[in-house]
Amino acid sequence: MTTSTRFWEIDLLRTIAIVTMITFHTVYLLNYFHIQYFPVHDGFWFWFARSTAGTFIFVAGVSLTIGYARLKVVPQFLRRGLRIFAWGLIISLITWLISRTEYVRFGILHFFGVAFVVGPLFLRFRFINLILGIALIVTGVYLGRTSFDFPWLLWLGARPHLFRTMDYFPLLPWFGLFLIGMFVGRALLYPEGDRRFAIPDLGGAAMSVVTFPGRNSLVIYLLQWPAIIGILLAVHPENVLPHFPF
Repeated sequence: MTTSTRFWEIDLLRTIAIVTMITFHTVYLLNYFHIQYFPVHDGFWFWFARSTAGTFIFVAGVSLTIGYARLKVVPQFLRRGLRIFAWGLIISLITWLISRTEYVRFGILHFFGVAFVVGPLFLRFRFINLILGIALIVTGVYLGRTSFDFPWLLWLGARPHLFRTMDYFPLLPWFGLFLIGMFVGRALLYPEGDRRFAIPDLGGAAMSVVTFPGRNSLVIYLLQWPAIIGILLAVHPENVLPHFPF
């Protein structure tokens, strides 16, 4: 298998997650701009969003092990992580201009940036990643049930009192899921960068079209925001414009 070969099932999972991601972000913005109320902070939509993010994070962990098994090069993951983290900082700046109280401090792009930088340190492990991943998730769930008097460990999962943000994915518990993805990728499904299981070959032009979003997830993530906001602005300018102070 060549280093350029992609697994269609992984790209398809990303495509499905992109569809659910855009769905949730549309719902979120409808609620944020007071166009249509949706309970996005609890219940169905809360878990819908977490399931979508969890899919991206788990698949990213799997993909990291596949990429390293084929290329044996760590610096490319470091560069990728730094590039994604830089986009996260840009998102922080843009959201800070929109809302001084709810801007993104450590969102999904910040998380992925750190995960791709730190993740290669765990490539040598197999079952340790599973055990450590579960431990980090349990710790993160515990941290999520309390709050603290300081903001300095916000990135880790220690939320300060009255913390509000548009997007928040701290290392705990989410890096635990990333490590579990690495365990599944390396130890179970794709050892040495090849499939361990039999699956029909559904490649070809049709699958290439379907999985195109999954192969370009970062670009679509960045473009969806101006696209959704632009549509809502055109349809409901009276709701959208007051939220932009510039």
